[in-house]
Amino acid sequence: MKLPNVPAKVFSLSAIIFGYLLIDDLTAKEQNALGNWLMLVAQVISTNAFYKEVQFERQEKQKSNQEPSTEDTIEILEKMINALSKEVEALKENLK
Repeated sequence: MKLPNVPAKVFSLSAIIFGYLLIDDLTAKEQNALGNWLMLVAQVISTNAFYKEVQFERQEKQKSNQEPSTEDTIEILEKMINALSKEVEALKENLK
């Protein structure tokens, strides 16, 4: 599946319109359930994309016959921990 070649603002606006169309006939609990499900889908996509970036970095370093340094590994892990922490906080906020 390829994303459409549209300007970023139009792409974002389509998400807003799509969101408003989805909430018309849903109760608050149904909206919450659907919203959480969509956030989970988004997290799977984001996590997969981030991991692909990590793999790409590793391949690039292997091509140049360099192994990732300990500092690089720590930096990548810290980024992953920060991203996960932000998501946990966002989920906690949604549960309130």
